[in-house]
Amino acid sequence: MTTSPIPVAPRSASSPTDHRPFPWLGLTLLSAGVFLAVTSEITPTGLLPEMSTELSVTEGQIGLLVSIFAFTVVLTSAPLTALTVRLPRKPMIVAVLVVLGLANLATGLAPSYALVVVARIVGGLAHGLFWSFVPAYAARIVSRENLSRAVSLTLAGGTLALVLGVPLATALGHAVGWRWAFVAIAAGLILGAVAVLLWLVPVAREVHEKRDAGAPKRRDATVVPVLVICVTVAIIMIGNYAFYTYVTPYLLDPIGVPSEYISIALFVYGGAGAIGLVLTGTVFARRTRLGLVIGLAGVAASVCALAFTAGGFWGSMAALAVWGLSFGMVPPLLQTRMLQTASDRFRDTGSAIYTTAFNIGISGGAFLGAMLLPLLGIQSLPLVNVALTVVGLVIVLAVVLQGRRRDRAMS
Repeated sequence: MTTSPIPVAPRSASSPTDHRPFPWLGLTLLSAGVFLAVTSEITPTGLLPEMSTELSVTEGQIGLLVSIFAFTVVLTSAPLTALTVRLPRKPMIVAVLVVLGLANLATGLAPSYALVVVARIVGGLAHGLFWSFVPAYAARIVSRENLSRAVSLTLAGGTLALVLGVPLATALGHAVGWRWAFVAIAAGLILGAVAVLLWLVPVAREVHEKRDAGAPKRRDATVVPVLVICVTVAIIMIGNYAFYTYVTPYLLDPIGVPSEYISIALFVYGGAGAIGLVLTGTVFARRTRLGLVIGLAGVAASVCALAFTAGGFWGSMAALAVWGLSFGMVPPLLQTRMLQTASDRFRDTGSAIYTTAFNIGISGGAFLGAMLLPLLGIQSLPLVNVALTVVGLVIVLAVVLQGRRRDRAMS
C-alpha cells in the first residue's frame, strides 16, 4: 500500500469526478501576483549595501526589513483571514494587490529608515492576506486531480521571483538606485490588480457548517496533520532565511564574488529553483514523500558544501545551484501536501496557518541571522541552515516511518 508522509483527507464518496478544463489564465494571474509579492518581500536582500548606505543604517538593519515584513504577516495573517472569511475572494485579492503596490511605492519614496519600516509593515498586512487567499483560491478553481499541478503553477511565480524578479530588481537598483526598484514593483502590482479584476474567475466563499443548537462542535480530523506540516515548514524556513537573507554579503565576502556579478549569482540560485519546481510538478507530483526527502537532503548537502568552498568561485556557484534546485522543490511539495490534507472546510484556515508558519520562518530566520552576524560572523549562517534543514528532514522521515508502521499494523 502506498503511503504519504502526512495523512491526506479522504475524498468524499459523493463527489463526482470533476471534468472542468484546466484554468490556465486564472492560475497564471495568481502566479503573476505571487511573483510580484515575493519580489517585493525579498528585494532588500539584493540591495543591502545600497539601502544601508543611503538610509545610514547597518546591513543587519536592512536585513531586518525582511524580518519585520514577515513578522507582520505572522501576527496578522490568521486574524485578518478570520475577519474576512465571509468576504468575496476576488475583490479581496484585488484590494491586497493595490495595498501592496502602494506600500512598495511608499518604500521607494520614504526619506528615512523609520518610514521604510512603516511601509513594510503595511505591505506585510496585505501580504499575509494575499498568501491566505491564493492557495485556497487555486484549489477551488481546479479538480482535486489537478491540485498538484495547480499549486506548482501558482507557486511558480515565487520561484520566478527568485529567478527573475529579485535579480532584475537588484540590477535596476544597482543601475539607477534602489528606490526605483521598489517603484517598478509598485507599478507591476497595480497592473496586476487591474488584470485580476478584469480576467480572474470569481469563486464561492468558504462554506461554514451549521450545527444544531446544543450539539457539540465536531473536531476536524485534519487539524493535527496540517499543524505537523506547518511546524516542519517553520523550522525549514528559519534555517533557509537565516542564510539567504544575508546571501549577498556572503557572496561578496568571504566567497569573493564581484559586486557586478551578484545579480547573476542570484539568477543561478533562482534558475535552479525553477528547475526544482518543474520536477515538483512532473516527476514528484505523485511522489511527494520522495521529493521532500531528496529536496531536504540536497539543501543540507549543498549548503554544507557552500560553507566550505568559500574562496572557490566555481565550486561556490555549483553549490549555490544545487541549493536552489533542491530548495525549489520543498515549499511547493509542502504546500501541495497541506492543501491535500486539509478538509474543504479547513482549507482557508489551513492556508492561513501555513502562511503564518512560513513567515515565522522568514522573520525568524532573518532575525536569527541578524543576531548571529555580530556574534559568530557571517560564516556561521550556512551551518545554521544545514542544522535546521536536517531537523526538518528528521521530522519528515519520522512521520513516514510512523505511517509505514501504521499501515503494516492495519494490513
